[in-house]
Amino acid sequence: MYRIFIVEDDAVIAGAMRRHLESWGYQVACAERFDNVLGEFAAFAPQLVLLDISLPFFNGYHWCVEIRRISKVPIIFVSSASDNLNVVTAMQMGGDDLLPKPFDLQVLSAKVQAALRRAYDFGPTAQLLSCGGAVLNVSDGTLTAAGQRVELTKNEYKILQLLLEHKGEIVSREAIMAALWASDSFVDENTLSVNVNRLRKKLDGAGLAGLIRTRKGAGYLVEEPS
Repeated sequence: MYRIFIVEDDAVIAGAMRRHLESWGYQVACAERFDNVLGEFAAFAPQLVLLDISLPFFNGYHWCVEIRRISKVPIIFVSSASDNLNVVTAMQMGGDDLLPKPFDLQVLSAKVQAALRRAYDFGPTAQLLSCGGAVLNVSDGTLTAAGQRVELTKNEYKILQLLLEHKGEIVSREAIMAALWASDSFVDENTLSVNVNRLRKKLDGAGLAGLIRTRKGAGYLVEEPS
């Protein structure tokens, strides 16, 4: 089941789009906080985005650029601003298509199907893991924070991936070492501590201080800030 993320501030339009796409079997989420579209995108990890241009706080072009920093998912702009200039701008910002308002819901679903077919018929979908502003793309092994890429070693990446996969849960040091051993990396207690400390320093430098928390005698965890 494909996941579709709708970024539309008109609740009536967003609701109509959501109900129609759900009737086609898609899993759909609508943006709730228009000052945190990227965070909601990362948390939902959709395979396609329907993005209005005129939005509160930042316009759709801004969010398209931000999404493109971490993902290659298809983005279809949905907007009443459908003149040639906006069509060209939408494509230049990283969009894949533009659906002008008002639109027929059948045309919407046809465009969605076509975009999904082009994007995924010949390759796997991207998997995103996120927490507290960190977005880890499992498909290509990249970590981004505030739109900036953070370089990780293989061990640092695997540690962070394991913690993000178990977000909100304590992961024991033994479990982390076992996971790293499985990838042919030599890891003992001291090596793990060194890798975790290096990872923390990189996260601190990217504005993600305190993302990895220690539970003495139990292990480590990451969780969304309260």
